[in-house]
Amino acid sequence: MKTHDRIYINGRWQPSHSADSIDVINAATEEVMAKVPDGSAEDVADAVCAAREAFDPWSQSPIAQRAEYLDEIAAQLKGRGDEIARSIADEVGMPLKLSQRIQAGLPPLVMASYAKLAREFELEEKIGNSLVLREPVGVVGCITPWNYPLHQVVAKVAPALAAGCTVVLKPSELAPLTAFMLAETIDGVGLPAGVFNLVCGTGAVVGEALARHPEVDMISFTGSTRAGKRVSELAAATVKRVALELGGKSAAIVLDDADFEKAVKATVNACFLNSGQTCTAHTRLLVPAARYAEAAKVAVEAAKGFTLGNPLSADAKLGPLISDTQRDRVRVYIKKGIAEGAELLLGGPDAPPQFSKGYFVEPTVFGRVSPDMTIAQEEIFGPVMSILTYTDEDDAVRIANNSVYGLAGAVWSNDEARARRVARRMRTGRVDINGGAFNMLAPFGGYKQSGHGRELGRYGLEEFLEVKSLQLPQ
Repeated sequence: MKTHDRIYINGRWQPSHSADSIDVINAATEEVMAKVPDGSAEDVADAVCAAREAFDPWSQSPIAQRAEYLDEIAAQLKGRGDEIARSIADEVGMPLKLSQRIQAGLPPLVMASYAKLAREFELEEKIGNSLVLREPVGVVGCITPWNYPLHQVVAKVAPALAAGCTVVLKPSELAPLTAFMLAETIDGVGLPAGVFNLVCGTGAVVGEALARHPEVDMISFTGSTRAGKRVSELAAATVKRVALELGGKSAAIVLDDADFEKAVKATVNACFLNSGQTCTAHTRLLVPAARYAEAAKVAVEAAKGFTLGNPLSADAKLGPLISDTQRDRVRVYIKKGIAEGAELLLGGPDAPPQFSKGYFVEPTVFGRVSPDMTIAQEEIFGPVMSILTYTDEDDAVRIANNSVYGLAGAVWSNDEARARRVARRMRTGRVDINGGAFNMLAPFGGYKQSGHGRELGRYGLEEFLEVKSLQLPQ
């Protein structure tokens, strides 16, 4: 068992003011796999003080120097890929092969992308007699989730550091281990003291202390909409900048001229990735009413292919959920779907009989789901798909937009121009056209209660920059 008994503040590992610790649980075995400090508000105060003192020299440092640090961090993270993938497979439950490709593979690429972008980004612009400057926003508090623990950290920390900001990171206490690996890496490359600080702990203590601290200039938060609202409330007292990436209830619209088998299978894959613990998961499959039976049959067959198993097993396509709390929450939603009259096509709320341990939920598919049902409206964050039917294109768009969320979505059609037309009508931050691949340089973020602000690419960098104009004599 790995024990982290210190937090990282001002360039050194030091004890927390709190003597308490948090158990990190293996999602497949339910065994304690590690312990981390249960940080305190005093730890946050120390970290913010260090970040504030480091801000002026870091913000004035040459951009080329900051980019070199990011490149070195990226290289070191890549070298620890196997360790990162194994840790996240154990903590979160993503099958190891996927964890190697996504959880471990993506963060070094994102980190390196910001090194390149920092070197290329124009921070000054002449407009008439004004010189417009883009300057770092200041001390940034980063609060990150457990489902893609290192990627979500890097998506905030990399652009913040590239912009010249200093950082206090609070990772999720459910999957914190790769944040400690990042801190070890940052310490190893010699990033100046105070530029990056790590305080682990709960949202109620460490997260809230960060959000309300008057010396924190910005909070970048990824997590539930409920928690995002709380962060906004606390941050409002000091009028700090807030970027939020929150929940989703993404709809995949399969138009009547689409390749149904390809579209439905791809939607099931997008729904069940990481056991459904993905904010962009395509959890609502919208199909023409006349082709419901065909879509349901393909969806069920595709879902049957998601074999449950220990994430370290070679044949596992669907691992456990992160915790007993999340498992129980998902099962409650499945029971609600049944109670409200949805047609249970596959799976259900019962514990998989082949597993005596682990937070497993059967891959579940509901059919004939109406747009007002709970399972069609609320984010479940588990391997649960809802199939809804529509009458025509306008009806499909109406149903897709009938949500408080607006993070992602998809459109499938053999006519790409038609698919683009429908995608433009969807009130969501990202739409995949006919299975379009993830692009780490494209903006990521949502509409409505999926949050505000954008991550990744130059859009993510701009979130950490203030704009100043110098009025010059003519």
